[in-house]
Amino acid sequence: MTEPEKLDLRSHDIAADRMAELLRLFPEIRTESGKLDFERLKLALGEAVDVGKERYGMNWPGKAECFRTIQTPSVATLRPCPEESVNFDTTENLIVEGDNLEVLKLLQKSYLGKVKMIYIDPPYNTGNDFIYPDDYAESLRTYLEYTGQVDAEGRRFGTNTDADGRFHSKWMNMMYPRLYLARNLLRDDGVIFITIDDTEADNLKKIANEVFGEENFVANVVWQKKYAVSNDDPGIAPMHDHVLVFRRSEHFERNLLPRTEKQTQRYTNPDNDPRGPWSSDNYISNKSRQERPTLWYAIRHPKTGEEVWPEESAVWRYSRERHQQIEAEGRLYWGPDQGYKRPRLKRFLSEIQDGVVPSTWWTFQEVGHNDEGQKETAELIGPKIFSTPKPVRLIRRMIELGSGKNDIVMDFFA
Repeated sequence: MTEPEKLDLRSHDIAADRMAELLRLFPEIRTESGKLDFERLKLALGEAVDVGKERYGMNWPGKAECFRTIQTPSVATLRPCPEESVNFDTTENLIVEGDNLEVLKLLQKSYLGKVKMIYIDPPYNTGNDFIYPDDYAESLRTYLEYTGQVDAEGRRFGTNTDADGRFHSKWMNMMYPRLYLARNLLRDDGVIFITIDDTEADNLKKIANEVFGEENFVANVVWQKKYAVSNDDPGIAPMHDHVLVFRRSEHFERNLLPRTEKQTQRYTNPDNDPRGPWSSDNYISNKSRQERPTLWYAIRHPKTGEEVWPEESAVWRYSRERHQQIEAEGRLYWGPDQGYKRPRLKRFLSEIQDGVVPSTWWTFQEVGHNDEGQKETAELIGPKIFSTPKPVRLIRRMIELGSGKNDIVMDFFA
């Protein structure tokens, strides 16, 4: 077989692209040498420019170098490898082997604004899983080095420990350019899920706030990663990881979760209502009479004819007018043989959303735990290859929420 032709997939020059866009919007800021006149730009923007000396923001050693790293075009290319592939001509999946920073740059041209969902499980910076040589011109060799796999001679050469004054900044210098480039790949309705533990959860959220915008923060999901407490833990035993969720823009709409059989079984039809199975909700609000005086009124019990009032410390959930409409539609349930003192509201399965609104608490019963991830990985590629592989059910949950049929999903820390 002849050697496949290398694809010309050199990355965008991001800085040049943005400079060209500024010159298109503000041609008056071009200098004779073709560069930008920042003073003219400030004049063109007028009061929109913040000229104060003190600004709110997050800084750390190496942040300026992050931007130079982002703006440096990649000189690498992507080359197809049919001989290493499975069903090369028909597969709809793609694995790229290489430094993920370089690959993210290369993908800017082909996948800009096309990815619906990104999931990443980056190094947690626990001191043992993360090495970062101070080399911003990252080759595949240096990438293998700072992810803790090899040193220059193929041996592990150190760890990122608390004794290192740049314990957090090294990790942040690694994450910032990658998140920045990843954002460019997302569609306007795209979303990114990031698993992390308490070590860098705070810094990761601040970085993501800057890259994606605080207004695009969706949720900090707590995943119960263990099913039992470690009795030998010297402090408070950690039982969870975080799943940080950020959207590309306000156009993102999360999906509903499939309704489980147990959740559907809550809907029954004991009174043979022609509208089908239903479940009942509390008809009383926890607001007080002083807070909502208009919701304190009497209703008539259908069996006894007596006036029924809310509890002394509560009110009805609905106004008198809305109550009359609910009653006329036969949506009040007074219990078997109308024996309840106060009614409940019937909610019909046929009228509710076709799914369940997700919460920020994901239990191991729903989405799996660390041991489950280890067992699944061991069956596929052998035991102890990764320290904390994520269970399939956890990843499936994120895909269900963030993507649809035929969407592109990416993981650049695979």
